[in-house]
Amino acid sequence: MTDMTSQATPSPDEKLDSASARRARIMGGVLIALALLVLFGLNVTPGEVATFRLTTPRDAIQVGNLVVPGGPFNMIAAALLAFLGVRQFLRGGAKWTNLSLGIGLAILVMAFLVWATAGKSFSLTGMLQATMVRAVPIALGGLAGVLSERVAVVNIAIEGMLLAGAFTGALIGSLLGGWVGMFAAILVGGGFGMLLAALVVTYRMDQIIAGVVINLFVLGVTSYVSSQVFSEYRHLNNAPTFRAFKIPLLGDIPVIGPMLFNQNLFVYGALILVAISTYYLFHTKNGLRARAVGEHPRAADTLGVDVYRTRYIHVTLGGMVAGFGGAWFTLGSVGRFDENMTNGRGYIGLAAMIFGRWHPVGALSAALIFGFADSIQQKLALLNTPIPSEFLAMAPYIATIIVVAGLIGRSKPPAANGTPYTKE
Repeated sequence: MTDMTSQATPSPDEKLDSASARRARIMGGVLIALALLVLFGLNVTPGEVATFRLTTPRDAIQVGNLVVPGGPFNMIAAALLAFLGVRQFLRGGAKWTNLSLGIGLAILVMAFLVWATAGKSFSLTGMLQATMVRAVPIALGGLAGVLSERVAVVNIAIEGMLLAGAFTGALIGSLLGGWVGMFAAILVGGGFGMLLAALVVTYRMDQIIAGVVINLFVLGVTSYVSSQVFSEYRHLNNAPTFRAFKIPLLGDIPVIGPMLFNQNLFVYGALILVAISTYYLFHTKNGLRARAVGEHPRAADTLGVDVYRTRYIHVTLGGMVAGFGGAWFTLGSVGRFDENMTNGRGYIGLAAMIFGRWHPVGALSAALIFGFADSIQQKLALLNTPIPSEFLAMAPYIATIIVVAGLIGRSKPPAANGTPYTKE
């Protein structure tokens, strides 16, 4: 009887293989549907070409435009998508499913750009430069999440920390200058990080609820001041902004130079923070201890690591990073604060963290995808595409859903993530 029961009940490995095969077939169907969409939905008038400008008149080194024949390119794109879809049915696996879907989405984006630009001219360099800029708050939000969740504290409050940083940067920047405003935003973000740590580490409050409370508190306070104070005292909401500056020689490299080496302080700061965080978490003794607290806090405590102190420090540092990212909205962009101007970027930062598998570089890479989706909707509006502007504005959030639902696969957070620790 026992043998018959064991034969009738599939093992966990068999269930996993069955789920992977089913997911592969679903993704294969999605890719074939995308191939049909490109073939029949993105029609290009015969003879029209899409012209992508790779340099601007101000660039020191000039290169020719990239000219793509619209019709033939999209036919090839549809054929590649169909090939990937059929391949998923025949040889699909978990690894190939993620890779095929990622390649398929990239092909779809290229086909869409060619369709939208057919018969027109489009600055590819300008869009990539805007992608980097718009990825900054998402990357910094994701990095704040990495620092917190690597020590097993779920940081839903990133949205509130970004908003607090934006508000503080505008207010203090208007009164005392941009540099003081930026450092004030960092301190305020760190203050909310310390508050979150106190609520969840010392008082063991539910981490999700604590984060939501902070988000709602910051949203309420900043909305009230914005509508009641800034509307009357406009000089309190007129901060200077940090302008872009070009790094000599590197900034003159075509395409890559304007994207990476002709940016403002916040872009350079985000790249430096990602590099420092990666080295710290994975190549230093303290980083190893932090990751041990996130995986096995009791074992780390047994070895002499102060779990409470480690969590306090890293959640506070995460808040400071988020505060710096929030200052981008005001001091790095428009120079003024508007109600709820972060517009969900903190939550997208959390998605970037998950997609990046709790790694700083992975979070930055995911942020670039979301930044691309954010910038493309503005660039396509200039091309007068027949797509309604409301749908274009949905692009960053649609990208978030697609990436998190379709590309992550099995992504494991730190083992103790979200679990309060009680010292015995």
